[in-house]
Amino acid sequence: MRLRHRPSGPEIDDTAPVTSRKQVVFQGEPGAFSEEAVLAFFGDSAGDGEAAPERTAVPIWRAVFEMVADGTADRGVIAIESSLAGSIRETYDLLAEFFDAGIRIVGEVSVPVRLALLALPGQDIGSIERVYSHAQALAQADEFLRSRDWQVLTTHNTAGAARMIADRRERGAAAIASPRVADLYGLQVIAADVQSGDENRTRFAILAREGDADGAASAIERAAGPRRTTLVFAVRNVPGSLHRCLGAFAARGVNLSRLESRPARRARWEYVFWVDVDADAAEPACAAALDELRAETEMVRILGSYPRAAEE
Repeated sequence: MRLRHRPSGPEIDDTAPVTSRKQVVFQGEPGAFSEEAVLAFFGDSAGDGEAAPERTAVPIWRAVFEMVADGTADRGVIAIESSLAGSIRETYDLLAEFFDAGIRIVGEVSVPVRLALLALPGQDIGSIERVYSHAQALAQADEFLRSRDWQVLTTHNTAGAARMIADRRERGAAAIASPRVADLYGLQVIAADVQSGDENRTRFAILAREGDADGAASAIERAAGPRRTTLVFAVRNVPGSLHRCLGAFAARGVNLSRLESRPARRARWEYVFWVDVDADAAEPACAAALDELRAETEMVRILGSYPRAAEE
């Protein structure tokens, strides 16, 4: 069964100009880090006189892809990598699954992760017995969580954990979430900065339909500066194949900032490789490397070339 999640609200005027307000969909609840990524990327205006996008929250990652693919939303925002916990594999699998539906990456943003322990007013840290949050956030706060004998329970997202506690008025429970969620749901911060380390960030990708990636691109998606290309390829099962694939980039001085293998799903013990290239696919050196890569592989799919995120 295919799940579909559509926003509620007024009907969209199909005659509106291209500068009309865009719809951006993200996974989670208001206050989730995905919403912070929307705000960090698009800001208060999409640029060129465009209005700030309308934000819509959906409960699962797949719904983000579906809404962008069928045109319900103009853009989607998905988390793809944590500097502490690594790649978010579900979203990479969905990127591969929705490639034929025309989903492409048109931008990225890096969001600092600050986590706090939130609970109902009047609670203190000594009264907490249960802690809820998304698995990624729990992993990022593991050192703090191991300091006490708490029952740790997973939820679909960080803000959702906070909202659940608020809705239930659940005492003895706390959520690991962004501190800004506290005001949204009437909770209080009982422990701040519970994440491990001060350099924890999550990288988010901005999604669009292939036909919209250029013609309807916002000013920030067209921004000048260093570019990145994300691609996936499958090597032939012969000696030295991966070495030759990577050598196509090394020989031309094109840097690969990330390389990761994932099961191919078409046969047992076969893998595809996900790569981030620090260049635009159209740049001569990168384009030549991609031509050589295609000659060596069984499959190459370019998920998008886009401006690299600035690290503050």
